[in-house]
Amino acid sequence: MPEREHYEILVIGSGEAGKHLTWNMAQAGHRTAVVERKYIGGSCPNIACLPSKNVIRSAKANWYAQHGAEYGIETGHVSTNMKGVLNRKRKMVEGEVQGHLARFKATGADLIRGEARFVAPKTVEVRLNEGGQRTLVGDRLFLDLGSRAVIPDIPGLAAAKPMTHVEALDLDRLPEHVIVLGGGYVGLELAQALRRFGSAVTLIERSRQIASAEDPDVAQALLENFTSEGIEVLLDARVLGVEGISGQNVLIRVENNRGEKAIEGSDLLVATGRTPNTQGIGLEAAGIELDARGYIKVNERLETTAEDVWAAGDCAGSPQFTHVAFDDFRVIRDNLNGGSRTTRDRLIPFCMFTDPELARVGLNETEAKKRGIAYRLAKMPMAAVLRAVATGETRGFIKMLLAAESDAMLGFTAFGAEASEMVAAVQTAMLGGLPYTVLRDAIFTHPTPAEGLGPLLANVPARAMQQPA
Repeated sequence: MPEREHYEILVIGSGEAGKHLTWNMAQAGHRTAVVERKYIGGSCPNIACLPSKNVIRSAKANWYAQHGAEYGIETGHVSTNMKGVLNRKRKMVEGEVQGHLARFKATGADLIRGEARFVAPKTVEVRLNEGGQRTLVGDRLFLDLGSRAVIPDIPGLAAAKPMTHVEALDLDRLPEHVIVLGGGYVGLELAQALRRFGSAVTLIERSRQIASAEDPDVAQALLENFTSEGIEVLLDARVLGVEGISGQNVLIRVENNRGEKAIEGSDLLVATGRTPNTQGIGLEAAGIELDARGYIKVNERLETTAEDVWAAGDCAGSPQFTHVAFDDFRVIRDNLNGGSRTTRDRLIPFCMFTDPELARVGLNETEAKKRGIAYRLAKMPMAAVLRAVATGETRGFIKMLLAAESDAMLGFTAFGAEASEMVAAVQTAMLGGLPYTVLRDAIFTHPTPAEGLGPLLANVPARAMQQPA
C-alpha cells in the first residue's frame, strides 16, 4: 500500500473555486495540494465559458462580413474556415492553461494530475495520469468536483454519439445540418454560432418556449431573432428516438401537438442540462452526504456533512456560473479567516451571450408573479437607446421591475447589444440599496448602453396608493 502523504490543505478539483482556494492557502503558508484529473483551471478556460465566447466572437465576425453592405463595406464571398476558428480558440486555451500552471508553481502548491477517490474520512487515493497511485490525507478538504453534460435516456441517443458543448467547440469542419436538443443557454448560444458559420440548424425544445426560465416576452424576442437568422425551432416537442451516428447522418423522431415528425441531419448536439460529478468517487466513505439530486449537501457556509470538508461550485448545487463559484471561494476563504459570510440572498447576475445578449439581475416578471410580489414595470425598446441607434443594433428591449409601494429596484432584464454592461450598472445600484431615481437622474456617458437607463426610468408608473391604517 502506498505511503500516506499529509497535507494541511487538500483540494479536489482545480475549477474556479478550487484553484483560488489552492492559491490562497498555499500563499498563506499552508502545505497545499490540488488534485486535477483533466482540465487545469476547470471547465471555464478549457471547454466552457471562455472557449464558447471565443467561438461566438468568430461567428459574430462572420455575421459582420455577411452584412458588410449595411455598414457601407463591400465584401466578396464569405465562408468559414472552421480549422481557423478552432486554432484561434486553442491558442487562447493554451495561453490560459500555461497561465494557470505558472500560478500553481509560483504559489508553491502541489498540482497532482490524476483521479481521486475517497477511501476514508479526509483520505483519497489518486490514480495518477502518468501511472501509479498516491494516497493523500488532508487536515482540511475542499471539493470542487464540477459537473458534466447530461445525455437524456432517449432510445438511440447515446448510441448516436452526440456532441456536447465540449465536442461542438472542437469542430474543425462545418457541419451540414446540426440538430440541437435543448433551448437553454448552451443550446441557444451554440445554435446561433453554428448557423452563422453556415450550418443549417434545427433546435428542439421540450418546453413551450426557449429559455424556459425567462419571461414570455423575452423568449418570444429570442425566438423571432433565431427565426430571422434561419434557425428552425420546434417547441413543446418530445424526442421519441434517435437513429444513426452524429457526424455522419442522424434521424430524430419528435412528437408535438401536430403529431410525429422525422428530422434528418448530419450532426447532433445535446444541451439539455448538467449533472454533478459526485458519483463513483467514494464520498460515502468520507461521510459526505448528497441531496436527492446528487449534489453535495452543504449549509449556507458551504460546509458539508463531514467535519473540516467544504464543497463549492457546481457540485455543491450553486448556480452554475463561474462568477458564483468565485464567490463560493470568497465565502469559504473569509469564514476561515474569522468572517461570517454566507450564500444566502446573493444578488446573482445572469447573461446569455447570444447576439444580441440577454442579461438580467434580480427578479423577472415570471418570478415576481410566482412569489406574489406586486411590482411596477418600466419597459423600452432598444431602438430608443442612442448607442444602439448609432451602431445599428436596435433589436431587443430593456425593462425594470420596481416595488409597487417604494422606489426599490426589484430586477432588470436587458435583451440587446452590450446588455451585460448595462446590467452591471443596475446590479451595482441594487447592491447599494439605491432607489431607481438615482439611475434615472445619473449623468451617464453619451452614447453608451447605460445611458438608456435614463429614458427607461423617466416614465415609471406611479406608486400604488397606500391603504389607510
